[in-house]
Amino acid sequence: MFDISFMEMLIVAIAALVVIGPERLPKVARQAGQWTTKMRRYVDDVKSDFHRQIELSELRDLKKDVEEAARSIEGSVGGAMTDVKSSLDSVQQSLEEPSGSGTANPEPVTNWDQIYAVRRTRERIKDRRVERELERGFKRPRRPLSR
Repeated sequence: MFDISFMEMLIVAIAALVVIGPERLPKVARQAGQWTTKMRRYVDDVKSDFHRQIELSELRDLKKDVEEAARSIEGSVGGAMTDVKSSLDSVQQSLEEPSGSGTANPEPVTNWDQIYAVRRTRERIKDRRVERELERGFKRPRRPLSR
């Protein structure tokens, strides 16, 4: 890191021996080692805090993405449910309407547009369910061929 050679360390050790003296040199060396250890611990703590904050911000971003996806799915399901409900209400209303002929056996009226609308809605719901299963990695078992 500092790129100190052995010769430079030897010169510093000799200068410390001359300046500090042989009696106090072991105490000073021990204290310098303790300071170095404390500094390393402090730097490691700062690094770990920094990494924790980065991971926390990534988790927050992921949470926002998941919430947005949930809202969009909720909106699409709500729209499909209103379509289905309106289709069913119209079918129910057409079934409850009395035929105005007044004959004993009124001719049944079939509204094919409503029937096909209900079928299309069911197919859309089925397609959305299959798409969600594919996104989640769910594999459907194959049905045996009927004979």
